[in-house]
Formats: sequence, C-alpha cells, structure tokens
Amino acid sequence: MTGAPTKSLRPLYQVYGLSFVAAVLHFLGWAGFGVWPFAIVCMVPFFTALELGLDRGWHHSLAVGWFYGAVSYAGGYHWLVEFLEVFSGYGLALSAFFFVAFCIYLGFDYALYAALYRTLRKGGWSTAAIAIPILLLMEWGYPALFPTYLANSFHMLTWPTQMADLGGPLLVTALIGAVNLAIYETWRWRAKRREAPKLLWGIAAAGVLFSLGYGAIRVHQIEARMADAPVLRVGIVQVNMGIFAKWEEAIEGHRRHLEQSHELGAEDELDLLIWPESAIVRSLPRKLPWNGDRIRRDLKTPILFGGVSTEEVDGERKIYNTVFSMDADGMVRSTYDKTYLLMFGEYLPFGETFPILYDLSPNSGRFTAGSHVRPVTLGKWRISTPVCYEDILAGFTRKMVREAKPHVMINLTNDAWFGDTQEPWIHLLLSKYRAIEHRRYLVRSTNSGISAVIDPLGRVVAKSGLLTRENLRADIRMLDEDTVYTLLGDWPGWLSLIAIGWMIIRRRDAAR
Repeated sequence: MTGAPTKSLRPLYQVYGLSFVAAVLHFLGWAGFGVWPFAIVCMVPFFTALELGLDRGWHHSLAVGWFYGAVSYAGGYHWLVEFLEVFSGYGLALSAFFFVAFCIYLGFDYALYAALYRTLRKGGWSTAAIAIPILLLMEWGYPALFPTYLANSFHMLTWPTQMADLGGPLLVTALIGAVNLAIYETWRWRAKRREAPKLLWGIAAAGVLFSLGYGAIRVHQIEARMADAPVLRVGIVQVNMGIFAKWEEAIEGHRRHLEQSHELGAEDELDLLIWPESAIVRSLPRKLPWNGDRIRRDLKTPILFGGVSTEEVDGERKIYNTVFSMDADGMVRSTYDKTYLLMFGEYLPFGETFPILYDLSPNSGRFTAGSHVRPVTLGKWRISTPVCYEDILAGFTRKMVREAKPHVMINLTNDAWFGDTQEPWIHLLLSKYRAIEHRRYLVRSTNSGISAVIDPLGRVVAKSGLLTRENLRADIRMLDEDTVYTLLGDWPGWLSLIAIGWMIIRRRDAAR
C-alpha cells in the first residue's frame, strides 16, 4: 500500500495543461452537459498533474489543485452569472464578479485535495491508497452552496446508481473514482513506471460487477414493491409565469392555477393537486387550521401549494416560504416552512448586520428559516415537502425522511430565476438520487419547468418542458420502508475521514 513519489520536473505548462484537460472532462461529464463516459477518465490527467508537481514546492501542488477545481466549477456552474443578475438584481459586472469569487472559493475544495494528496504521498502512501478517500472526504465535508458529487455524472445509468440506497451518492462516486484510478495506474504500468496493478484491477472490476448485479436485483425488488403499493393519483400544475410577473400579476397567476386544475380534474378524478412554490404570493396566515375557500374557489380536490406566510414577533414582521396542505373540505391543517434558505434570493449573508446590502440587492428577500422538518398530511398519508433546492441536499433530505417517515416526497420549486439555462435540468437530475436513497417517489412541481415524477429507482417517468405552460398527471405509489442510507447516512465520508487520519498518524509514527 506504499510507494515513493515519482521524480519529474516537467514544464509548468504541461502540469497546468493536464489540470485544465481534467477539469474540462469533469464538467463535460457532469450532470449539466451529461457526457458521462468523460467522468470515468476525468481524474486521470489530474492525478498525473499532482504527481508531476510533487517535486516542486507546496504552492505548486495547491495551485494545480485549485486550478482544477476552479475550472471544473466554472464550467459546471456557468449559468450562475444569469442567476445572480436576475435573482439578486445586481448588474452584469457585479454578477460576474460574484461568479468569479464563487469559483475561486470552490476551487479551494481541490486545493485541499492536493494538500492532502501531497502530504500522504510524501509520507510514502501510494496514489491507489489515498486518491478515493480524499475525494470522498472533499465531496462530503467541503461547504458548498450546491453540493457537487462526481456521482451526478451517472444519473442516467439505472443499475450502477442503485447502490445509493446503501451509501448515498458518495458510494457511487467511490465506484467512479475506482475506475479512474484503475485507468491511471494502467497507464503508469504501460509507461513502465510500476508493476501491473492487478489488485486495483480486481477491486475496480469487483466494484463495477457489484454495482451492476446489485442494481439488477434492486430494480426487480423495488418494481415488485411498487406493484403492490397503494396508489395516489396526482395532478401537477405548471403555469409558466415570469419571476416578476408572479408578483405583479398575482390575480392572473391564481387564475391560471385554477384553470389548469379544472383541466386536470375534467380528465379524471384526482387524489391531490400540486401547485409549485410561491403559487400564492399574498400573505397567508400561520395559525392553523384556517379555511382556504378563497384559494381553491370551487375546486373540491385536496391541494398542496406553496405560498408566503407572515407573523409578527416582538414587533418584527417575519416572512416564511411555506408549503400548505389543504384538505378536500378546504381547511389548511398542516404546513412546512423552508429550512435551508437560498443565499442572495431569500437572504443576504451579513444582511442583518449591514442592512445597506439589501439596498444594493433589491430583488433579495428577507425570509426566516423554518424550525422543523415534520411532514404535511393528506388523510392517512405523510408527505415530506422539501422546497426549492432542499431536494438536492442529501443530508438534509435524509434528516427529513428519518423524522417524517413519509410515504412520498413532493418538491415545490420556482426555477424561473434561472431562465433558459442548464440549471433547471441540473436541478432535476441531481434530485433523482433522493428517490433512490430513500426508495420513495419524488414529485417535483415547478412554476416554469422542469416538473417531473421520479420513481424510487431514480427513473423520470413523467416530465414537463422548460418554460412551458402545461399539466402533468401521474399515479404514484406510497412506500415507507427505510434503507441502509436512511439509517446510516454518509458512512463512506466517515470511513474516509478515519482512513486519512490513520494514514497521517502512521506517517508520523514512521517519521519518529
């Protein structure tokens, strides 16, 4: 498991060139562009660049890692410029500045990767021993606004992703990392730099075979459970109103929701209508229960909808991004307030300390975070309702499922802020893992797309277009069994932390 670092003083343009190629392969293989084969080779040139930098100073290793991370995130999150310009109200120049700052910060994720890599390689540990634990630790522990997993590159591959119910996206990342590592070590062997990596070949092959075999078995098992599970017939309304039109033309927005709900009801009887985040923009009460006849008018089907609720606390008006569950009798008896607020849109960092920041960002809200993750109810059914980007947060969704024990997850979202960019598609694709991890249907109701129904195998069984006005109907199956991931969470991250700590200690013992 140990090996000496290679000796090479290649020109710097070669080192940074390899880092750049690796970064481009990374974001092209990731969920946005979706060329998944690039994901299984993207880290090969990165490992090579790190090795070539070992005989230079620390600053070179950190710079190579940072450069890889910054370019990767810039390519994957290029749509952030438009998002910041619309969401916060900043001009193009300031939005571009914040985008660059964002990429600079995220680049330090892989600068830390390079630092750990250099430390352990200088301590005598081989790339084969350290590469994957460091990768999992960075994906698990580095604070980021939008969690990014290499596993997201495999979102369209049904069988390999099923093991997410064992260890979440980190376990799928470990598989992709193992294939990258096997290719890298094979290249080194062919270049006569080491012996044939037979053990690594065996580990990578075993991982691939396990993922395919486990995936095939779980597909069969879950499909059988879905066939026997109770059915909930749902209708999803997507009115496609611009982000500011929803507030400026609130009456028209309400009219569209009612009109399209009647269209759905005319086709066949439904058990639940689902309207998206902020479907009702006027202030709604927080004290339960309350009568919602003014909202549903002559509709008789239960409605799950997003809105804004307010209250006065010690003379201060507090605003919440709330999900309301309205029964067939028109009474609202359960709600959920969004817990993870989105930076720049729903709050500004340091905005309460420096109120002038809100003057500079006129479109930013001043919402208050929710205080619980309890489910909303529909008769005997429990429904977890992550709002907006909460459905891409694996740890938060797990907390919600563990406490609520829902039969289904329904995400209410308004991605109109992002316009005609990759983001609405990326949002959908990243959320697919939540369905696999907890073996529940995940229903997404959005204002302007992409609304969708994802089954417990992570397959999109129904979806709308982007920036379209349309309705969706689906029969969803109500399930509530726990998975290994629901119970144990991100154990690959903890295991990686322990492994890296042990390797660092062993290095120190050896030095003594």
